Amino acid sequence: MYAKKSEQESHRGRSFDSVNSAHEEKQLNNEVTFSKIDENQDNRSISTGRPTSSEKSSATIIFSLKNEVGGLVKALKLFQEKHVNLVHIESRKSKRRNSDFEIFVECDTEHEQFKDLTQLLKKHTDVVEITTFDNSTVPDEDMAGVPWFPKKISDLDLCADRVLMYGSELDADHPGFKDNVYRKRRKYFADLAMSYKHGDPIPRIDFTTEEVRTWGEVFRELNKLYPSHACKEYLKNLPLLSKYCSYSEDNIPQLEDVSHFLREHSGFTIRPVAGYLSPRDFLAGLAFRVFHCTQYVRHSSDPLYTPEPDTCHELLGHVPLLAEPSFAQFSQEIGLASLGASDDAIQKLATCYFFTVEFGLCKQDGRLRAYGAGLLSSISELKHAMSGKARILSFDPMVTCNQECLITTFQEVYFVSDSFEEAKNKMREFAKTIRRPFTVHYNPYTQSVDVLKDTNSINSMVKDIRHELDIVEDALNRLRT
Repeated sequence: MYAKKSEQESHRGRSFDSVNSAHEEKQLNNEVTFSKIDENQDNRSISTGRPTSSEKSSATIIFSLKNEVGGLVKALKLFQEKHVNLVHIESRKSKRRNSDFEIFVECDTEHEQFKDLTQLLKKHTDVVEITTFDNSTVPDEDMAGVPWFPKKISDLDLCADRVLMYGSELDADHPGFKDNVYRKRRKYFADLAMSYKHGDPIPRIDFTTEEVRTWGEVFRELNKLYPSHACKEYLKNLPLLSKYCSYSEDNIPQLEDVSHFLREHSGFTIRPVAGYLSPRDFLAGLAFRVFHCTQYVRHSSDPLYTPEPDTCHELLGHVPLLAEPSFAQFSQEIGLASLGASDDAIQKLATCYFFTVEFGLCKQDGRLRAYGAGLLSSISELKHAMSGKARILSFDPMVTCNQECLITTFQEVYFVSDSFEEAKNKMREFAKTIRRPFTVHYNPYTQSVDVLKDTNSINSMVKDIRHELDIVEDALNRLRT
């Protein structure tokens, strides 16, 4: 799930220098680069635990200060004494203890005393996390200016907690804003998602009676429409989810069970998320066949409306089609096209995703059918899109990418494809128009992406393709005998 560009609000902590005294700032001015955060600046331009492509070797360190006078100055002097260059510093509200702030620094690791520095930091501060990166294999001249992107599935740990909207914080117009019990419950779900790391089992939830009742009402009303409104792939997979993941009116499925089901059917897995991600971070997950999924339930005061994706939207809208191999491939190709793309290209890809995966229509047996999750989880908009009154155009990424995405009202236009395969082929051609100094190839064995930027990396892939073709040739030969 992601937030459109116009919605993004970076809920960042105060800048590092806003918590320093003038005396401390003067002492360190010659050794430290202070990074003040502009609240209106796009969050992607701020260092957030992810090294830029121009760095050869770097690390991010998060630590909290002990309760002593001048603790921050003492900690930063350690960097000076060990000759470790600081690239970026900021303070931010702790995700672990609500009352505390943590110090986030990004530094290079070229100096031989970096290891000594980390040992000293652990003595003088409470070190929360140290993450090192090595980009020495990436030629600077080829990758200069390319935004950071995950290279392996575990790298999603570095961006999956960058929630831009909602999470445990609700806007004043949210149905649950004045409900302190609901807000506390949302914080519980947010904390679970924030602490999740790749490879962890997804926590099982003991849903409340009220949450199950809300889910049940959504489930019941939507199931009245699915036979006449949903595409055949959706209708094929929904009963399987009922059988293997306990989809029912009186039970909310557990994400761990759903993730296991998807892995067996399409190779996709589920990763819990606290709220909206940026388009870049959300699409990056799709490249690894990872779907960032919320676990909370919409507010019970209006079960048929939610201003944000919740578990009803994710499990009823997205999951049945993510179990379909052709649709899973389509989703992954959008994600792969996003890796290392410019902000403008990301926006176009996200818009195409919005009008296909979220609000897409297809033709089946001479009739319109819905495959978009935003439609398949919204009773009123599903009816509207299929009413014959909605404006419908043929899906063309070059046109669709410029269409305005509407969040709080029905879409002004919907886009239809003859099939998932047609949509995938069009998106594949569209992806070729995105300018990058490389292309990427997903390696399912290592759950990583290979960056194809030189003859060596391309030749390595050709060898793999030849091996696959040998298997095909052998199979054909056996059919002939």
